[in-house]
This record gives sequence, structure tokens and C-alpha cells, in this order.
Amino acid sequence: MKLTADDPNDPASIVNGAAILITGGTGSFGRAFVDRVVRDYKPSRLVIFSRDEMKQYEMALDFNDADYPFIRYFIGDVRDVERLTMAMRGIDYVIHCAALKHVTAAEYNPFECINTNVIGAENVVRAALNCKVKKVLALSTDKAVNPINLYGASKLAADKIFIAANALSAGIGSRFSVVRYGNVSNSRGSVAPMFRRLINGGAQSLPITDPRMTRFWITLEHGVDFVLSSLAMMCRGEIFVPKIPSIHITDLARCMAPDLPHKIIGIRSGEKLHESLITEDDARNTLELDDRYVILPFKRTDISERFERVGGVPVDESFQYVSNANSRWLGPEEIRATLKEGRH
Repeated sequence: MKLTADDPNDPASIVNGAAILITGGTGSFGRAFVDRVVRDYKPSRLVIFSRDEMKQYEMALDFNDADYPFIRYFIGDVRDVERLTMAMRGIDYVIHCAALKHVTAAEYNPFECINTNVIGAENVVRAALNCKVKKVLALSTDKAVNPINLYGASKLAADKIFIAANALSAGIGSRFSVVRYGNVSNSRGSVAPMFRRLINGGAQSLPITDPRMTRFWITLEHGVDFVLSSLAMMCRGEIFVPKIPSIHITDLARCMAPDLPHKIIGIRSGEKLHESLITEDDARNTLELDDRYVILPFKRTDISERFERVGGVPVDESFQYVSNANSRWLGPEEIRATLKEGRH
């Protein structure tokens, strides 16, 4: 799939020779992203921006100056716009991953959640505009769709900030878009590592909040591929949603520990039974491509026509992308295969 004859979906056309900054770069996605970029591409500079000194130290042991002289480590917080601006000088592309991601932690620490996820998004926009960054791609979550918890609401607000930022970049040329996907297998804080810790600790059962629960499921490797291709194809203001499978949480538990019983503990505050990636209200602005959906910015026919030229087709106005009504489900062997990938 190509957008134009000289702008392929292959991200090599923009990543090679470019200066890239990734916020939250020492997290699960950040490490997988750096793994892929240093293996397959040749950026001129790769800046790891995060606030955890120890994680940066540990990452620098794996990606050291001698072997990776183009990697730079910046200790900083997205709450600090001056530090962000300093880090973004000379940067071409920003991947924004930094967030307070845990639902329960966000509920109990609302001010911290807003400062990181919402004010942090604003600061990324301000710094990118000040430094004339070419493209900013922000990572979002299915929990930002019809949110029922503060984490999801804060990510929805962040998404709105990044989409609206395109109206502020006239004369500068900076472009802002969003990637939205579901649970990442083996990422820190996700359900699979939690089950694994319990199993390794000798648990006699695995906790299940509700046996009906479903989730979208994506591997770190697929997530990195999707972000890189979305960075290459983005115009401005789109929300990119990958076509990914769903799983039943009970199937995941059975795959990880087939002999352990399940203990039903009840759904938690702020937790959904099923997750959504595209609502019916989004459908009127959504195009379907081979491997993804693209939620277009409102009344931007030029962007719509560009994606339609490469095969984008409007979805039905009643379309919804919900984890319990997905057309693709992972079976036991496929679930086990995802659990072997990308254990960071």
C-alpha cells in the first residue's frame, strides 16, 4: 500500500537519516521501538527521554555509546516543558509514549494523572511547535474510547490536544496524529505478566474479574511496526487503529496455567467488561484499509481523498470496533505464541 509513488508505507523513507525522540523511552514499548530502529534503520539520532534514572542506566548497558553512538539519553519529565524543548532541538520526529498508565493508580492519584497525561501532552505540543518538529505521533489506548475511568478520560483529553494541535502549526509545518490500540501482551503492568508472577509465586488459582471479559490483543512487535508505518503515512489529525484480534481473558489464563482454577473476584472500579477502539459516532469519519482503520479529522476532505486513493473505503455508519464483536479471535496456540514474543 502506498500513499504516493515516492512515499511508501515502508518507514525507511523517513526514519533513515532522521533525528527521533521517544518520550517514555525506557518503557516496554520504548525498548521494543529502539530494538527495531537500531536493527532495521539508520537514524542520525535517537533520543530516549524519560524520568527514571535507573531505567536509563540499565538501557544504556544494552545500547551503549560504543556500539550506538547516535543514541542519547535525556532524563526529563513531560511535565517540564523547558526540558522537553531542550531535548527536542534538532528533532525531526517525536513518538510520545510517556504516560501514567495504571487505572487504579490514576484513580487514587488524579492530580498526578492529569499532570502527566494531559498537561504532559500539552507540553509535548508546545515543545514540538517551538522546535519545529516535523511530525509528532502520540500513543493512545482503547480506554480513551467512551472512558469510564480517569486514565481513559485523561488519554481522551490528550488525544484531543494532539488532534487540535494541527490548528496551531500554521506557518510552522508540524503535524500531529494519534495511534490507538488495545492490550499489549507482555508489556509492564498488563495482565499476562501479572498472571506469570502469580504462577511463578506458587499461586493456587488465578484471579478473574468476570469470566465474560474480552480484550483486544497486540504484541509489542506488531505495535512497533504499526507505529512506524503510521508515522510514515500520517498527514495530520488522523487516529490510526490497527486490525487486531480479541481474546477471552479466561482463555489467556488457561493457556498460561491450564491446571490452575480461576477465582472470580468481581469487576473492579473503572474496569470495562469489553473495550472499544472505534465507536459508532466515529464511524462516519472512518476509512478502512487493508491492515487498519483511519479515523479522519472532521471535514478534511483532502486527507480523506488521499487515503481513498490508496484503497481506503468508508465503513458503514453503524460500524463499531468492540472487543466482544471482533471478527478475529486468538485460539490457544496463537495466544501462547504471542506470550513468547517480546518479553521485556
